Amino acid sequence: MTMMIERIRLTEAEARARRKRSIAIGLALVGLVVLFYVITLVKMGAS
Repeated sequence: MTMMIERIRLTEAEARARRKRSIAIGLALVGLVVLFYVITLVKMGAS
C-alpha cells in the first residue's frame, strides 16, 4: 500500500506572512523569558 503525501505550496505572500508570524512569536517568547528573569532577580534582591 503506497501512501501519497500531498504537499501544500505557499505563495510568496503566505510564506512572508508565516515568517513574520514566526518571528513575532519568537520575539514574544524571548520577551517573556527576559521578563521572568528580571522579576526573579528583583525578588531575590529584595530578600
